[in-house]
This record gives sequence, C-alpha cells and structure tokens, in this order.
Amino acid sequence: MKGFPKCIKRIKMKKQLSFFIFISIAAILLLGYFYLEKKIYDQSAAVFLFVLAIMQVFVLQYFLKNQLKNVVIEKNLRIRVKELKESLDYADEIANQKSIYLANMIYEVRTPLNTVLGMLNMLRQTELNSDQTAQVEIAEYSSKHLLQLVNMVSSNQEVSEKDLELNLQTTDLKTDLSQLFKILEYQAWEKGLEFEYKFISEEKGKFLVLADSKRIQQVLVNLINNAIKFTNAGKISVIVDQSVGIDNDQIITFYIKDTGIGMKEEDVKHVFNNFDGVYANKIKKDYRGGGMGLSISHKLVDFMGGELKLESKENEGSTYYFSLQLKKTLNVKKVEETSKPLLATKFNVLIAEDNRMNQKVIKFLLEKQGADCTFAKNGLEAVELYKILDFDMIFMDIYMPDMDGYQATKLIKETDKYYINKTPIIGVSASAFERDIEKAKLAGIDDFLPKPIDVLKLKDLLEKFASIHY
Repeated sequence: MKGFPKCIKRIKMKKQLSFFIFISIAAILLLGYFYLEKKIYDQSAAVFLFVLAIMQVFVLQYFLKNQLKNVVIEKNLRIRVKELKESLDYADEIANQKSIYLANMIYEVRTPLNTVLGMLNMLRQTELNSDQTAQVEIAEYSSKHLLQLVNMVSSNQEVSEKDLELNLQTTDLKTDLSQLFKILEYQAWEKGLEFEYKFISEEKGKFLVLADSKRIQQVLVNLINNAIKFTNAGKISVIVDQSVGIDNDQIITFYIKDTGIGMKEEDVKHVFNNFDGVYANKIKKDYRGGGMGLSISHKLVDFMGGELKLESKENEGSTYYFSLQLKKTLNVKKVEETSKPLLATKFNVLIAEDNRMNQKVIKFLLEKQGADCTFAKNGLEAVELYKILDFDMIFMDIYMPDMDGYQATKLIKETDKYYINKTPIIGVSASAFERDIEKAKLAGIDDFLPKPIDVLKLKDLLEKFASIHY
C-alpha cells in the first residue's frame, strides 16, 4: 500500500510531460504558420525557438532525474526484499533448531527422571522407617513436580507449533485431576502457600464424561503454576464444579483463585497475548517469566469449546475460570425431582452475562426454581432491555465488555422505571474481592453472588427478593 501513492505520482508526471510535449509541438506548428504567412520576422522566430528549447531541456532533465531516482528506489527495494526474505529463512531455520534442541533437552531430562521415579518406587517397597518414608515421599513429589514442568514445556511447544487435535476418551476427571492437584499442592507448600481443591458434583449418581483429559490438565497446570508463581503469601484455591447437567451433557466449570499480586484493569485486556507492554517487563524481571502459558491455555480452552476468563485486582489476587460442555458416557438413571420449584408464580429475570457457557449454567439453575430468563451480553444491552421489558430481578455480571456491571447498575437506577419498581440487582462475579463487594454496595447493587454459584445461596436470594416483590 505504501508504493501506491508513488505509482500515482509517476502517472501524473507522465501526463504532465505528455501535455508539455503536446503544447511544445502546437507552439512550433503555430510559429511555422505565422512565419510562412510573413507575420513574424526571422529573429523573433529564432528567439522563440531558443527559449522553447531551453524549457524542454529543463523539463526533460527534471523528468529524467525523477525517473533515475525511481529506478534507484526500486533497485533498493528489491535488495531489501531479498534481504528480508533471507532474514526470514534464517529466522525459520533458527526456530527449527531451537525446537529440535528443546525436544532433545526434554528427552534428555525426562529419561533419567523416569529412572529416578522408578527407583524411588522400588525403594518404597522396601522396609523403611517413618523418617525414611517421609524422605522418599518428598523426593518422589519433587521428581513428579519436575516431570510435570518438563511435560508442560513440551505440551506448550507442541500447541504453538502444530495444529490442535482433541483425543476424546471416557474420563473420570475427579480421579485424574486429584492426582495432578496433589503434585501441585506440594509445589505450593514449598513456597509456604495454602493449597485447597474441591469438586462440586451432582449427588444423583456417578458418571464419566468424554473429554481430552491431557489437554484439560495442560490448561490447569499452566494456570495453577502461574497462580503459585505470582503469589507470595496466602492461598491457591481450585474448584471443579460438576453440578450442572443438561440432558446428556455436563457443564464443568474450573476456577483457579489466588491471593497474589493481581494486575491492573488495563493489563487484564492483554493478558492472553503474551503479556505485552511495561507490565510484562516488570513481571518477567521480578518473577522469572511472564505467564507465557496463558496464551496457550486461552487457545486450548477456545479449541475445546470454552472461553478462558480472568477477573483480577492489583495487590489482591486473580481468578481464572472456564467452562466446558462435555458428553456423559454412562446412562445414569434419572431421579425424579421431588422438590418443587421455589417460585410458584411467573418471575422474570434479566441476566447480564457475556460468557455463553456461564449463561447456560445460570439459566439451568434459575429455571429449576421456576424463573423465566432473558439474557444481555453486556451492560449496555442490559440497560436497554430493562427500559423496554419488565423484570422482577436482575443478575448483573460485574466484568463485561463495553459496559461493566457497576456502570449498568448506575444507569438502571437512574431510570423512571427503577424509581417505581425498585428491581433487585444482584452482582455476580468469580472474584468476590473485598473491594468488589464494597464497590458493588456503592454502586447500589443489593446483594452479591460469587461464582461458582452455590444453589443454596441462590435460593436464599430468590426467597429474599421474591418475597419483597410479591
């Protein structure tokens, strides 16, 4: 596109030169006519032709100078293009060499590490006293941690270089992930951090799901490793919510919460793009790495049909979460619901939530209680829907694009409809930080519902505000 204006300039110059030549020829013909008709003298005709010749020399010189300049520029551009192509080929060659080197290094580390783990396992089979057992256990956990890090580097490299493929298999996520969390738990303990993990599941029976357990674990390893890396004191919490089942599908939501350094609102927008900017340099300097696995994790979650989200407060902590809709693989006998919906009469709820999977979760939970749900994908849309439709309650996600929950709440409360109806507004967030709750109160939000959504808490809110409404 940069060469386009130059091309136009050349065309204009050629047109101008053609016009000048045309005028010159016309002037010479006119001069010849006047000379033949004896209307001008020999001396005048000679002077005119001399001036015209000088003008033509200057014009041609100017044109040839520019033509030569363009030729030089084109030649330089060709040379530069050739140099860039050679540089690109060289960069590709270096990248391939680095990939080969990394693959060889991983192999060289993994081979003796597997031997160490095998020998430790054999040692555990011998007669050991309590101190020796504890020492072997520590060595085993440390070796597994190192192996897990090596595998993480290898998997991330594979994702960045190759086309993604999912290997869906019948999976017991609780069993697979419990083993992973125990290794990561030891890693957190080494840094003096608390580490807790819990599974929230249906009580109607055990079932398995079709999932790529390796990819899910890869995402969790990246996220939890970053949570540990960027947390100097406090706790890492991991929640796997398997409580929402819709027909033959199961929506599983993963939450990774920490009490670490957090980040500013403007940095959150770029967090999945390899931490670009000044913030990245500070992170890389202070924490020996900039969370490069986050962009890989974002890509993997998107490929599995979910969306990786982040809520963070500087100096308070961060919460990463994502949901996946997976197929159940065992036909569990459906248990008839004995409990009646909480809401006996028509109850219209507006839900402002930008994440499609989260929309399904809260819709399922609210409809079980007898509510009719209408969705807005951002705060601006929620305000417009509130103006034209009637709602008995609003569930307002705090962090949304275009307009967040605080701004939307403020605008809703300024409407004449709110002045009359006093519609309850419930703030919803995966990061129930103290500052969030305080800011929600100042914004006029009536109550707060943290994610993952606790069904009992949801029922309490519906009972509380539905009774006020009626």
